[in-house]
Amino acid sequence: MTHRTSPSGSEKPLDTAYDTALLDLDGVVYAGGDAIAHAADSLAAARSDGMRLAYVTNNAARTPQTVAEHLSRLGVPAGAEDVITSAQAVARLIADHVPAGSKVLAVGGEGLFAALRERGLQPVESADDAPAAAVQGYGPELRWSQLAEVTFAVNAGVPWFASNTDRTIPTARGIAPGNGAAVEVVRIATGATPRVAGKPLPPMHRETVLRTGAQRPLVVGDRLDTDIEGAHEGGVDSLLVLTGVTTASQLLAAEPQHRPTYVAADLRGLLTPHPAVTWEDSRARCGGWTCGPAGDELDLAGSGDPLDGLRALCAAAWSHPDLDPTTPLSHLNL
Repeated sequence: MTHRTSPSGSEKPLDTAYDTALLDLDGVVYAGGDAIAHAADSLAAARSDGMRLAYVTNNAARTPQTVAEHLSRLGVPAGAEDVITSAQAVARLIADHVPAGSKVLAVGGEGLFAALRERGLQPVESADDAPAAAVQGYGPELRWSQLAEVTFAVNAGVPWFASNTDRTIPTARGIAPGNGAAVEVVRIATGATPRVAGKPLPPMHRETVLRTGAQRPLVVGDRLDTDIEGAHEGGVDSLLVLTGVTTASQLLAAEPQHRPTYVAADLRGLLTPHPAVTWEDSRARCGGWTCGPAGDELDLAGSGDPLDGLRALCAAAWSHPDLDPTTPLSHLNL
């Protein structure tokens, strides 16, 4: 795949250019229990314009029905069929590797247990229950004894799976440890490596395509290493919103597989065209901003929408990764 050297433009609003938005939840639609600013109104408008909304989350703790009810309370009408979780993806992955009806040592939330049962698997809680597999998913009430049970099973040779390996999750109070942090504990104790289903890996993309039937999907997320990389691996376009864990400075330093097709401040970016970045000699131009090399740094000049300045700065930074983009970033107040 060709490496992206600048954000792309779209003459059409993204909600009419793509048929389905594959939306991450934490850091995109909500943080903790609260809706992110402009999320509900933007999603309602996108749905009104004919875009299908599918909520694709690495968080395996809750069932799709519970997630849908939460979204509806936030003013984002959704049914369980609109929610795809890494618990569903890992349950399908396990079912492909063990006999039907197998016992699975499961550590996580109700979403993981429900997904395993959906695949005809039997969740158990102890390594002494002769499980055919062990799986970890995020659960806010995780106990140290549960990590010990997974460790006992993995050290005994039981195949090990993880819903995802996100090391952090955004919450209303700030960044908290994610499932990847708990997986790392077991990895240290066993020296083993789990099979992982969640973004950015293929099992999650497979689960999403099977459940949505999207023809022209747009991945929408806040994480470079899961949402955007997952879109890259799946060969589909992506929109990064700056409402979650990724900062503008991290975006400028993104490796090729972490560079989104589009960038926006929040989900209002679904409803608008996106200006293209053009080049004038060695300077990238977007809207009223230009950016190019100046000694050992990048020089950003102009005025207007700060997002246009960020797009120009991204193009210059991705084209000149040896130059420092952090000084001009301060001009944008993002």
